[in-house]
Amino acid sequence: MKNIFCFSIIFLVVVSCKNDKTVDLSETRQDIKPIVFEGIDPLIQPGDDFFNHVNKTWMDDAVIADDQVGVGAYRFLNIPQEELLKNILEEVSKESHPEGSIEQKVGDFYASGMDTVSIDNRGMKPIQSILDRIDAIDNIDSMLEFVATQMQTGDYSFINPYISPDQEDSSVNMLHFAQTGLGLPDRDYYFVEDPSVDQIQKAYKTYLAKLFELVGDANVYAKSDIVYNIEKQLAESHKTRVQRRIIKENYHKMAVSDLQVKHANIDWVNMLTILGAEVDSIDIAQPEYYDRLNNMLVSVPLKDWKLFLKANSIGSHDNILSKPFQDASFEYSKVLSGQSEQQSRAKQMVRRVDGQIGFALGQLYVKRYFNEDAKKRALDLVNNFQKVLEKRIDNLDWMSDSTKVKAKDKLYAINKKIGYPDVWRTYNVSIDRNTFFENVVALRRDAYEYELKQLNQAPNRDEWHTTPSTVTAYYNPSLNEIVFPAGILQSPYFDLYADDALNYGGIGMVIGHEFTHAFDDQGAQYDKNGNVTNWWTDDDYTKFKAKTQQIIEQYNAFTVLDSVHLKGPLTVGENTADNGGIAIAFDAFKMTKQGQDTTKIGGYTPNQRFFLSVANIWKVKMRDEYLRNYVATDPHSPPIWRVNGPLMNFTPFYEAFNVQEGEANYRKEEQRIKIW
Repeated sequence: MKNIFCFSIIFLVVVSCKNDKTVDLSETRQDIKPIVFEGIDPLIQPGDDFFNHVNKTWMDDAVIADDQVGVGAYRFLNIPQEELLKNILEEVSKESHPEGSIEQKVGDFYASGMDTVSIDNRGMKPIQSILDRIDAIDNIDSMLEFVATQMQTGDYSFINPYISPDQEDSSVNMLHFAQTGLGLPDRDYYFVEDPSVDQIQKAYKTYLAKLFELVGDANVYAKSDIVYNIEKQLAESHKTRVQRRIIKENYHKMAVSDLQVKHANIDWVNMLTILGAEVDSIDIAQPEYYDRLNNMLVSVPLKDWKLFLKANSIGSHDNILSKPFQDASFEYSKVLSGQSEQQSRAKQMVRRVDGQIGFALGQLYVKRYFNEDAKKRALDLVNNFQKVLEKRIDNLDWMSDSTKVKAKDKLYAINKKIGYPDVWRTYNVSIDRNTFFENVVALRRDAYEYELKQLNQAPNRDEWHTTPSTVTAYYNPSLNEIVFPAGILQSPYFDLYADDALNYGGIGMVIGHEFTHAFDDQGAQYDKNGNVTNWWTDDDYTKFKAKTQQIIEQYNAFTVLDSVHLKGPLTVGENTADNGGIAIAFDAFKMTKQGQDTTKIGGYTPNQRFFLSVANIWKVKMRDEYLRNYVATDPHSPPIWRVNGPLMNFTPFYEAFNVQEGEANYRKEEQRIKIW
């Protein structure tokens, strides 16, 4: 465990690393060394811009590697994580293991992907049979049969099924169908007139043309235009990302018999039969999309649809084919990301192994790198934070007692998952170290069959939706659960041997954030069992909506890249959670011995160290191209506003750093937004 907690890439705090596994955290630790926050710019006042006050010097010096889109904490802490996974994979791939063992599957999968000579020699041969099947399509029925069959191996085109709990009866999983069919990151990219978007559109069309060229087609740019125009027609029916936040408007449970009449061209009965889904009703999340698709199946010529499917199927496999296909994919993606250099094959394969067979790899990761004391300590923190949030709910001046009772019922019904799954996901596949393409397809098929087995069953409450090594955390409203993987239980978020202020401002803020998601604009629509139902009084919900509207308006005014405005309605859930997370974490910190003390360490009071830690966990530098796309499509605010936004609203921050009227981020007391 000594490796993970001594990571210095983010430089949170200088601590002494220990080899012993048992730590009594109830005792005062005498071995904590002075805190070093590397990045502080004393010329920037905390009240003007706390994010840059804490991080500016680091930001100025930090270098984004040519093969990355950013550097720092948050999702970019997965970069050093992948080095740990690479260590495991390089070791197990060089040794022989019993057939079917975890080590054999992950080791041989990694080895098969590292054999670039064989992959390049095969060229486009692995997908030739798919292209032949597309060429053989001679009517709408055979086309839909192809589409349904391909979905079972991860090749999704214009139909997008998934299985999750019925939001009106969360005790059972049902089949949902969502809008899909686009190659650009978002439907707005087909319609926005902006030089940066124009560049992305051109790069995407060039990419489509290159795919046709690589399989030997002629008139490739004309074919690219046909595919693009089909996508644009589909995009016209897409709901925006903001519209998809309205839970009830993205759920339409319908009888298959009724859909069969409504969408005769889709032929839902045959589609579901091929998919292996035995159901009499399904949820059409965005009906407008499937209405449009039903009409387009006959209005768009079959030969054009075949081009669409051809481009889609090549694109679904481009990164597992020979180098020219991979290069084509990268040339398009780098326009979106600003990344100038492809990642090494080893880095690509680490991500693929983690993405496709990550819970097998995760068992090896946990065994080698995870400290069980971290799991115990994190669970203690999570349990304590529940009590803190209960108290905050009790003290709300805008919520009635009857709604408070239901809010607390939901709070204590939350299932807490820490570190790694109690029951590990298994993979029913045979992996051959000589057939990379077939391994990928086999794992995709296994993933499909794994999901299909859950249809019409009670939700699997042991299941995780992220691998243990990933630096992330999440709240799942349909299961009313919060999940903190092993990957996030490390610096700068968490350190067993660090100052309490740093842990409460780090992992504490994350814990508070995830708890608050149960009561953000979307989470608040789910009850304690994961059903979408109104558990509020009308008056309370009206007050709640007014407060979230304040959050929307505040964040709408924030900018990055000089003039790119944040999308308040898109980010309102995450922003609500950030504001609540800091408040909950600070209250919890104030209940500790150190939080009630005033002793300075490294020149900072306990309260100041808490807020410095909050800013430090969002210490991230991104490429401009990536940041621009991030603002357009991501429900999280950029890191600077995950710090400055909530702190504008939090009075204890003002007191800790003596923030005064006239400073840029000062807000009068009555202007500071408080929800939870």
